[in-house]
Amino acid sequence: MKILIHGLNFSPELIGIGKYTGELAQWLAAAGHEVHVVTAPPYYPDWKVRPPYSAWRYQTENWQGAKVVRCPLWVPRHPSGITRIIHLISFAVSSFFAMISQIKFKPDVVISIVPTLFAASTTEWVASRCKATSWLHIQDFEVDAAANLGMVHSKNIMMRLAIQWEKSILNRFDCISSISNQMVKRLITKGVPEEKTVLFPNWVDTKIIYPLPTEDNTYRSKLGISNDQIVILYSGNMGSKQGLGLIVDVARKLQENHQLVFVLCGNGSSRSELEKSAIGLINLKFLDIQPIEELNHLLNSADIHILPQQAEAADLVMPSKLLGMMASGKPIIATAHPGTELANVVSQTGIVTPPGDVDALVQAILQMADSPDLRNDLGSNSFQMVNNIWNQEKVISDFQRKLIGLC
Repeated sequence: MKILIHGLNFSPELIGIGKYTGELAQWLAAAGHEVHVVTAPPYYPDWKVRPPYSAWRYQTENWQGAKVVRCPLWVPRHPSGITRIIHLISFAVSSFFAMISQIKFKPDVVISIVPTLFAASTTEWVASRCKATSWLHIQDFEVDAAANLGMVHSKNIMMRLAIQWEKSILNRFDCISSISNQMVKRLITKGVPEEKTVLFPNWVDTKIIYPLPTEDNTYRSKLGISNDQIVILYSGNMGSKQGLGLIVDVARKLQENHQLVFVLCGNGSSRSELEKSAIGLINLKFLDIQPIEELNHLLNSADIHILPQQAEAADLVMPSKLLGMMASGKPIIATAHPGTELANVVSQTGIVTPPGDVDALVQAILQMADSPDLRNDLGSNSFQMVNNIWNQEKVISDFQRKLIGLC
């Protein structure tokens, strides 16, 4: 098949949507498909385009068997509600011209990755011109997220217009997928016919991320953490919806417990603020985002993984970082409301506490820190579950079968 992928984020971004879109393109190309990608230069999570990539010109490259076109992109230095919207629109505009040039490729399938929905109309139009199947894959509901995080008031006229605009785009596509059961249900409530919806979850390669002992871990050695101390690790983006200030508050409450060490690894728009708030806490350490080849050692430096989310965001998304945590075979403590997909998964692999509840999170950490057997049992459950359900080969093979069935 000839497959055209249109999406803002792509490899070599190490985390988030770009990681998954890159791995998808690589897998499909290795399976013998002809894959083209229209994307932007890598900028996430630092919100900065670095050499050899340029934010201001088109670039082409062959990447892992896929032909990639990178389009100009405006990247705000300090992302906020309005600057994020301008940022997304800049990609929609610049990628329009690159997508038009792909009509001569005559793809069989054209896939739009959301974010950003601003570019999805172009994806669908190109698919219709090529008489190709159009597939919309939603990693995040942008309109819902904007409302729930306070970027747009949920009852004003702009929000009503945004909802109508979103609905009109969704219904143009032949197939619409999302990454969790709750998000697929949300599609149906937005007016998408159930027969058009598909569950296409994120994945983890358990040949690359797998359990290792914490003893003599290189990251623990670098950070001066002894084998008998308990490491509580967060690794991922440091943005507004992660609610990472909660970890700083917990670390402050537990600073007299010298057995516990908190490690925050990653970059993002909220990191400098987090570092300022953590001044004086010797039990809290920061690391920059680490190379992909070191990810397994990083994740296995933890005795406990911690996954806070703002309440509204936890209801919307199934955090992709959860899968790497599970594949490391270590237990997880997450903040989520009962009944959300995140809570349903973590209740089988760790402990769930209410979003924003510092005391409940403190008690969960102490309970898990005091019980090696509990940690081992929950960690074993984590690896078995992720390997059975979210293994990369299984997930993308299922996706490929559905693609072939549509064409």
